Amino acid sequence: MNGSDSIVIIPTYNEIENIEKIIRSVFSLEKCFHILVIDDGSPDGTAAKVHRLMNEEFADRLFIMERSGKQGLGTAYIAGFKWALDRDYGYIFEMDADFSHDPADLPRLYAACHDEGYDVAIGSRYVSGVNVVNWPMGRVLMSYFASQYVRIVTGFKVHDTTAGFKCYRRRVLETIELDKIRFKGYAFQIEMKFTAYKTGFRIKEVPVIFVNRREGVSKMSGGIFGEAFFGVMRLRWDGWTRHYPKIKEQ
Repeated sequence: MNGSDSIVIIPTYNEIENIEKIIRSVFSLEKCFHILVIDDGSPDGTAAKVHRLMNEEFADRLFIMERSGKQGLGTAYIAGFKWALDRDYGYIFEMDADFSHDPADLPRLYAACHDEGYDVAIGSRYVSGVNVVNWPMGRVLMSYFASQYVRIVTGFKVHDTTAGFKCYRRRVLETIELDKIRFKGYAFQIEMKFTAYKTGFRIKEVPVIFVNRREGVSKMSGGIFGEAFFGVMRLRWDGWTRHYPKIKEQ
């Protein structure tokens, strides 16, 4: 068994162009990471490609969870978090399959939690300026000002509130009541960070460069942004009224 204290969760839907490349890139790193792919019934053969890699090369490091149909990014991650917590992983990562998140940055997120003692490390596009490559200007502005909107409405000081490149220490996901996380798209990313913050966990933003996907089709939609816009108001209300869980002493 090629053991690791870290699992990288990668949700997929029609990522046949990218999935083998991203898996090999993660496994080429000096630090050993495991990968859990969560595939929502991709008709393009993404899951079959993962199974081939598992059977031929990476049986001890690569795992897959197959779900029937598109059920939302948030539900995929929640399922992955629970899978990881049922095992012995101490550090649990979120990462996209399309190389918008550079696998070479995984050890930097790990170091922020493992070496520096933070509970959540966020691969941040906006903590040191605007570090986005090949995005249309309209989307850059929408993403940047969405994070500014969250900061203003909630008082949450994280610069990149919608970031989907993260490392959690195990105790964060054990403490947060995962079944109470409501949102599925961009708002899921905001809600997880905000809940960790309100619970009292320490968060660090690690500057990364975000590169727009080169292959495959973006899954972004107007409905995802709409959920985020109105969801932030709900989070602000929760911040006033909800009793968040307490961090257990280690």
